[in-house]
Amino acid sequence: MSLVVAEAVEKTFGAGGLFARGRGVRAVAGVDATVARGEALGVVGESGSGKSTLGRLMLGLLPPTAGHVRFDGAALPPPGSRAWRALRARMGIVFQDPFGSLDSRRSIGAQIGDGLAIHRGMGGAERRAQVAALLQKVGLDPRREAAFPHEFSGGQRQRVGIARALATGPDFLVADEPVSSLDVSIQAQIVRLLADLRRDLGLAMLFISHDLLVVRHLCDRVVVLYLGRVMEEGPVSRVFAAPRHPYTRALLSATPMLDPARRGARIILPGEPPSPRNPPSGCVFRTRCAHAMPACAEAPPPLSDLGDGQRVACIRVDEIG
Repeated sequence: MSLVVAEAVEKTFGAGGLFARGRGVRAVAGVDATVARGEALGVVGESGSGKSTLGRLMLGLLPPTAGHVRFDGAALPPPGSRAWRALRARMGIVFQDPFGSLDSRRSIGAQIGDGLAIHRGMGGAERRAQVAALLQKVGLDPRREAAFPHEFSGGQRQRVGIARALATGPDFLVADEPVSSLDVSIQAQIVRLLADLRRDLGLAMLFISHDLLVVRHLCDRVVVLYLGRVMEEGPVSRVFAAPRHPYTRALLSATPMLDPARRGARIILPGEPPSPRNPPSGCVFRTRCAHAMPACAEAPPPLSDLGDGQRVACIRVDEIG
């Protein structure tokens, strides 16, 4: 059963204000995304593809410019409203930067305990006991709850961030590039922790990453974004084994696989992604696509259903598949 559903969501920044210039930046353009209870959905793409914006839309941290997001069957209330604050206890977020996301002036126990005080009304010994249990759950010594962030390594700080996100007992967790700033050896530990927590707690998770190997290990399904649009989506096993969109193929060709013989030749995309302030007409990927033809400039391609949950936004998918 679906827990979080985004339907045709769009988000444009910098348009319509008194001092806004031009058309603004459309970070997310008509995206549909669903996360079922207990499922992990990976969101991948280059920088500027709209991954983090989509995550914040699905948490209700940003209001959509168009479309809507439903959580547990009901539309998300406006950010900051009383109804939204009440719902926030059922959602959590783990940020990319384990250094900047924690307050250096407060102990880690105090920061983990904030959600317990605000959303559960816990205080005193009860809150301290729950903080200790959360620290133990993420692999940290509960006796260090009075320590400050600078006393921990990067990986340990990210564990603190995960404990803070779990404090209110959320059903839905957004992990926004949670391992990208960590050493490779530490990345593996944090990914294993997230996988264990998801299994043990039955969490629905939106996992945002540029690392396709991590997505392959952790996620059930994947959405591939480019300039705010979905290029391909489907079960991780199917998309990784038989990618059908040229962009997905390029991303996977740059990923070291366990079996290099199956990866094929590296696909080098020409140039840089276009500016989201002035995206190409039609298929936004066409200016870097080796298979582009004049018809690709006419209209954004719909997502074609290839079966078994795999969908691809390419009018030439039958020719190049």
